Amino acid sequence: MTWPEDFGTRFTVFVDVEEEFDWRAPLDPRNRSTTAMTAFPEAHQRFAERRVALACMVDHPIATDPVAVAILSRVVEDGRSEIGTQLHAWVNPPFEEDPATTYAGNLPLALEAAKLKSLTGAIATAFGSSPRVYRAGRYGIGPRSFALLAAHGYRIDSSVRPGYDYRVDGGPDFSTADAGAYRAGDIVELPLTTVFTGHARRGGGRLYRALGHVPKGRGVFARAGLLSRIALTPEDMPIADALEAVAVAAGEGLRLFNLSFHSPSLAPGHTPYVRDAADLKLFHAWWTTMLDEFDRRGIGNASLDEIIVALG
Repeated sequence: MTWPEDFGTRFTVFVDVEEEFDWRAPLDPRNRSTTAMTAFPEAHQRFAERRVALACMVDHPIATDPVAVAILSRVVEDGRSEIGTQLHAWVNPPFEEDPATTYAGNLPLALEAAKLKSLTGAIATAFGSSPRVYRAGRYGIGPRSFALLAAHGYRIDSSVRPGYDYRVDGGPDFSTADAGAYRAGDIVELPLTTVFTGHARRGGGRLYRALGHVPKGRGVFARAGLLSRIALTPEDMPIADALEAVAVAAGEGLRLFNLSFHSPSLAPGHTPYVRDAADLKLFHAWWTTMLDEFDRRGIGNASLDEIIVALG
């Protein structure tokens, strides 16, 4: 899609605001704890001081927890951050599916619709306005999801993660998806930003997927500086690699960088990415360096409202 000339080159920050669970264990609908939310105000302040809006993608345990709702209600008082929707099917009523069906897009149409209606209503009740942006938990968007989103008044989806293939356990394949925004019917897709770097980066997702069938192929290519897959997130992505990815994508004309992280990473011990205080310090340092780089390049932040206005 074509961005207006005066939109320039911008970046946005999506936060998957969700319950805590053991990332190594099978997903369990009983995991609804949201204690990590106590760390959210301090993190938000770091972004607010730099005029960076947060797209807070809220799931059912968050939307139905009064403490979490109170915290996020204060966050959006900054005038730029906004509440969106994140559907974790396994903790979102109604509960009629096989517990192993964690990708919302794989659910029967009526059940996916019922879960989306339930969550959209819970968020509207909790925050006083209907959400306009959606993300499927585990990036589990399906071919029928876009029509459901449009029917509920959503304008934007951000479930596509280019360069990643989740087919091993029944999820979608985004390995050859593009990082640029595009229209899917009445919905605009804002993919999370993934950038391929290295001398063979023109091979992109197709080459990276092919290397997955070669023993140690991806590692060999990465160490040789030929091809690396870089997602713009502080979670398990070194800042030096992320800065290189920004340089490559900016040089290739990407107009909107979409960065993300998970809210439980704000408190040590809830995700594999932030296990202790040292990891948390590195997490915050990652953001400081990245935001400094955007400032240096003249790449400004875009709130969801500014993005929707630019989309017309």
